[in-house]
Amino acid sequence: MNTSIDTPIPNRIRAKRAPRPGTWIAAVIVALFSVWLIAFAAGNEVFEWNVVGTYLFDVKVIKGVGWTLLLTLVSMVIGTVIALTAAIMRLSSNPVLRGVSWAYIFVFRGVPVYTQLVFWGLITVIVPKIVIGVPFGPELVSFSTREYFTAFWAATVALGLNEGAYLAEIMRAGLTSVERGQSEAAKSLGMKNSLILRRIVIPQAMRVIIPPLGNETIGMLKTTSLVLAVPFTLDLTYASNSIANLLFKPVPMLIVAALWYLAVTSVLMVGQYYIERYFGRGFDDRPAARPGSRASRQASVNALGTTPKDPLPEVEL
Repeated sequence: MNTSIDTPIPNRIRAKRAPRPGTWIAAVIVALFSVWLIAFAAGNEVFEWNVVGTYLFDVKVIKGVGWTLLLTLVSMVIGTVIALTAAIMRLSSNPVLRGVSWAYIFVFRGVPVYTQLVFWGLITVIVPKIVIGVPFGPELVSFSTREYFTAFWAATVALGLNEGAYLAEIMRAGLTSVERGQSEAAKSLGMKNSLILRRIVIPQAMRVIIPPLGNETIGMLKTTSLVLAVPFTLDLTYASNSIANLLFKPVPMLIVAALWYLAVTSVLMVGQYYIERYFGRGFDDRPAARPGSRASRQASVNALGTTPKDPLPEVEL
């Protein structure tokens, strides 16, 4: 029996936490406010929760959710590709590439997204026809932009270009967060710059890029509510507003749209959490490994004491 553990320590100081009445007072105030807010929302007749329940899963609303998700996905893909290209150009030693990248970021970050949506909605008026041919010679191929550049593509291109300008700075910050010594070590092994970027830099930069990229994705989901400026009339906001105009009940339909946005945002936040945890392996503190995992098996081997603590013991010469 280990007496050093069972024997009580004489004159042991038993510390107590200092009272914090301010924390409890704040908690009570917040709890009372939350109860009042729930009671207000439940008892207010203007909200008309029966209408909310009726149209929450309406076919038009569900289609609007689908189009909103599609707009978000395509716009983020376009924006991410453009942002990565612009970030690499910003880090280039070529002054022309740096200048073009800086000008793109300056323009698309400076112009409001609503203005950009209106502009791209009028692109078929500005460029009614695209012609490919010999300069000052015959036309080889020509087509009307109205036939191919629909409102959906106008919205996604506008949102993607706007998002790419913001993501470019996030990508640049992530790429520069990787130590230069790793790229130099890869070059010493004979790796090309493109291979270094794909195998060494970008995988490590993702740890820095993913959190703001997830926030930008959630922001993009809500920005799709502005595509009426194109005009694109199939998204969730327009679908709920059109039903509200027919019923003359704007408040319940706003609640329907808000609940769907909250639901999709919650799913995106969960996905962002797992992606962050995946790319943050080896950097963040993690809880104890689950039984049966590789880390727990290694811990069991270490507990047996069959492996030396110092794998490289000093040797006297």
